Amino acid sequence: MSYYRFPGGIEAIAISRHLTSNGGQAVQYIARSCRLDGNNKHSDPKDDIRKAVDMLVDEYVRLGGEVSDLF
Repeated sequence: MSYYRFPGGIEAIAISRHLTSNGGQAVQYIARSCRLDGNNKHSDPKDDIRKAVDMLVDEYVRLGGEVSDLF
């Protein structure tokens, strides 16, 4: 899908393959919602940004952190 592909042919999955599951999912949510060129999956990207935050919080907890430390 075009919202995962960036100029020069770089794709979000090429980066995601080198990350944990949570990290990879966060990158993909960010890639499809925070594009400067406007090639976003949805007209309102806030839902995907929230999903990316959730994935990063889950990764933080997986690494031994506490949610209360974040917010």
